[in-house]
Amino acid sequence: MEPFHKITSRVIPLPQDNVDTDQIIPARYLKVTDKSGLAEGLFSGWRYLPDGKPDSQFPINLPEYQDAKILLAGDNFGCGSSREHAPWALVGWGIRAVISTSFADIFRSNALKNGLLPVVVDKRIHTDLFALVTADHLAQVSIDLEEQELVLPPGSTINFAIDSFSRYCLLEGVNQLGYLLNHDVQITNYEKTRGYV
Repeated sequence: MEPFHKITSRVIPLPQDNVDTDQIIPARYLKVTDKSGLAEGLFSGWRYLPDGKPDSQFPINLPEYQDAKILLAGDNFGCGSSREHAPWALVGWGIRAVISTSFADIFRSNALKNGLLPVVVDKRIHTDLFALVTADHLAQVSIDLEEQELVLPPGSTINFAIDSFSRYCLLEGVNQLGYLLNHDVQITNYEKTRGYV
């Protein structure tokens, strides 16, 4: 997992509320057990026209957002089923953070375990952000995980909350298993003192 410290990026606006995980990555893409190829299925129900061609009006298809790493979503993002493929698809496409007023709990947990930072902001900031990125498609926002700050043009900062364990794992670029494996020596020593090894 790639460490997350600070990113500065254009912001993809997706103003729909209650975007569920089936809209993020439809069920037909869930046959895989690894992350390869899931970026193609990201928002495929909205992203492609019935003939299979990309919908030129859908935000992530627009040229100005091709390298964007931040998604600005509506309220209650990631609701629905618990599929871990949803954050896999978002990260696979290149998105490292999603900003919303709220996230479904299971999606939030899956996101944090897979290198995707969910950032919760209040409704006023959320509205202001949508106004900013709608007026200026080239506007950039920074997210500093070490400082737990969202930096908006022309430099105003908003703090966001994240639990310390998830913050540590994202900064180090490890998931929960990676965290445990980093303590292999201590675990082995403990097991020896208990007579397990």
